[in-house]
Amino acid sequence: MGQILLIIAIVFASLIALFVFGLIFRELALWIQAFAAGAGVSFWDLIAMRFRKVNSTVIVHSRIKAVKAGLDVATRDLETHYMASGRVPNVVNAMIAADRATIQLPWTTACAIDLAGRDIVEAVQTSVNPKVIDCPAIGGGVDKLDAVAKDGIRLLCKARVTVRANIARLIGGATEDTVVARVGQAIVSAIGSAPTYKDVLENPDHIARKALESGLDTGTAYEILSVDIADISVAGVSTEANVGAKLQAEQAEADKRRFQAEAEKRRAMAVAQEQEFQAEVQKNRALVVLAEAEVPKAMAEAFRSGNLGIMDYYRMRNIQADTSMRSSIADDDQDKTSENRS
Repeated sequence: MGQILLIIAIVFASLIALFVFGLIFRELALWIQAFAAGAGVSFWDLIAMRFRKVNSTVIVHSRIKAVKAGLDVATRDLETHYMASGRVPNVVNAMIAADRATIQLPWTTACAIDLAGRDIVEAVQTSVNPKVIDCPAIGGGVDKLDAVAKDGIRLLCKARVTVRANIARLIGGATEDTVVARVGQAIVSAIGSAPTYKDVLENPDHIARKALESGLDTGTAYEILSVDIADISVAGVSTEANVGAKLQAEQAEADKRRFQAEAEKRRAMAVAQEQEFQAEVQKNRALVVLAEAEVPKAMAEAFRSGNLGIMDYYRMRNIQADTSMRSSIADDDQDKTSENRS
């Protein structure tokens, strides 16, 4: 009976030993790997990572990579960033790349950039190797910028902006969309201030230089290195061999329509003025009729007051009849003269 109990105890102890060995086998292997690499990760820290739900493999490998690159990043800092849902390998890779490129990138700054959702590795790569941004952006629905010079000619323009990431402004800095919008606004403004479209076509670098000198990268996560005009053309004449002739013909047609509109405007003003004069004549005639209507009233008042006698009245009537007769004779003579001439 005693032997049976001993065998059971030995089997039970072996199972427990196998279970414990299974629990610590991975941590033991990671500890040996870190020790051999000189990373200095504590075995009890590896055990604690299991209970804290931390991927010890990611932490140890990142720690070894940092130490081998000459960076001293504490295991606790790696764990903290991992537990904050950070991408620990990306941050370590970015710090190594920044160190090789002599770019100042502290651990706290790198973690903040990573937690902000930005690709810290891409940011460092952009700092070392600047990238080119199309303006307007490809796939945005607009192929070229549309601007109008002072002479009224529409120009289609496409620019390329060379930018470099600014690590210090990555946190809180504006993105590529803001850079593209600012560059597009500056180019449209520069073209709009040009006297003629010929000046723009002759010196497109002036437009790019003016845009570059406007401080477009203020408050953004990038530093603009150059603004280059990749393509510029006159709208609507892409298939024309002689652009100048077509523009002159269109300008002549536009001038013709403008002059016709101005002539029609003057004609309408003349007609309106004639109507005003006719209305004024009718008004004056109405005033004459009103004045003549006052004559009988005045004569009646003169009869009543004794200032006008009946003989005076008949004498006035005779004068009026004589005047009418003479007017009729004069009209007949004019009609006969006109007939003889015809």
